[in-house]
Amino acid sequence: MKTSNTLLFASVVAALAGFLFGFDTAVISGADKPIQLLWNTSPLFHGTFIISMALWGTVIGALAGGIPCDRYGRKNTLIAIGVLYLVSALGSALAIDPYMFSFFRFIGGLGVGASSVAAPTYISEIAPAARRGRLVILYQFMIVLGILVAFISNWAVGDSFGDVSWRWMLGLESAPALVYLIMVLGIPNSPRWLAVYKRDYQATEDCLDILDPLGEGIYLLAGIEEYEAGSGSLDSVSSGDSFFSGRYKFSILLAFLVAFFNQVSGINFVIYYAPRIFESAGLASSTALLSSVGIGLVNLVFTMLGIYLIDRAGRKQLMLYGSIGYIVTLSVVSWAFYTGASGTIVLLFLFGFIASHAIGQGAVIWVFISEIFPNHIRASGQSFGTGVHWVFAAFITLFILFFMELLGDNPAPLFAFFAGMMVLQLVFVLRIMPETKGKTLEELELELIRL
Repeated sequence: MKTSNTLLFASVVAALAGFLFGFDTAVISGADKPIQLLWNTSPLFHGTFIISMALWGTVIGALAGGIPCDRYGRKNTLIAIGVLYLVSALGSALAIDPYMFSFFRFIGGLGVGASSVAAPTYISEIAPAARRGRLVILYQFMIVLGILVAFISNWAVGDSFGDVSWRWMLGLESAPALVYLIMVLGIPNSPRWLAVYKRDYQATEDCLDILDPLGEGIYLLAGIEEYEAGSGSLDSVSSGDSFFSGRYKFSILLAFLVAFFNQVSGINFVIYYAPRIFESAGLASSTALLSSVGIGLVNLVFTMLGIYLIDRAGRKQLMLYGSIGYIVTLSVVSWAFYTGASGTIVLLFLFGFIASHAIGQGAVIWVFISEIFPNHIRASGQSFGTGVHWVFAAFITLFILFFMELLGDNPAPLFAFFAGMMVLQLVFVLRIMPETKGKTLEELELELIRL
């Protein structure tokens, strides 16, 4: 089945919100030390207020992102996200004090959190079942690409502009933000949102004609109409059917567990503190920094492999591969730190850990959460799962350095803990997680409500 040019364009443009997500998250690494020196802030204030403000914005943006998605539509929310990124980039670059800087970083965090709700939801709703996985995973690919480009951009700017180099690093984000904002104006609305929330079937057909000029999309509309007539989902919208009603308990459980296990794998610990981890393993500082770039490249390559496999092997199979890879690599890294083994072993198996994540959780999480909720609460479900993801990310990020100091910079117990959590994830994948590959969103709803 061929993907239409318009469908591919709309999916890529929506996924560009993920590129800005990744860029915004990583670009701060270049401004971290310069702004602390410029404003002479204490380590506590710098870490818990200035740097963490974007993270708290992300948590709030994720938890609240479903509201505008449902009320104003997926497209309009994606437009608003572009404005948030643009304002954040320019405001952060021009900030005159730490409070102004923190405010605009918080604005950017709202964009990151909201984009992780709106973009996967939008792409999942415009994509045919057979290609939904590889189109939604474009969002994760763009996140990884954005992180890598931010690191390269920071390196390219370096000290070229002296004391204001950090302002250029942050301000450069405004360029892709502006491009995204212009492009997102040209994508169509989600046909499922028009059908379920607006009950405008003529507009739905018009959107399907744009997205799928070959006419295959008419089956999607027929499926929505048949499903709505039989299940009463439109009535659920009108009556305010509660998100936390028992009817959706299994979908809520799935979203919670996938998001929870994503973070207790230790992925953010490794991404954020890779140089520190490598130095703890005995690698030189310069080698540690270079190894961090290697992590970014491994992540990108195996995310591309995930794009190829997700609609072929399926979500559950990729999670199985990833879980086994997690357990093996994390266990070996923990053993290496316990025994004082060569830092090369830590380096190689952390690369393996990143590969396991990229092909497993990294490839699956945004796709899976966007598939398991009914049409009328999909944005709320995406918001819930994403919110769980970011809340645990915030706690791990804030407290992990405390545990590192407590452990004397030997993270062996932390890696052992993460490995144990991945054993539990393996049990979840084998016993609870359903396969969603190749099924329409309406078929999945009817299946999951019965469970």
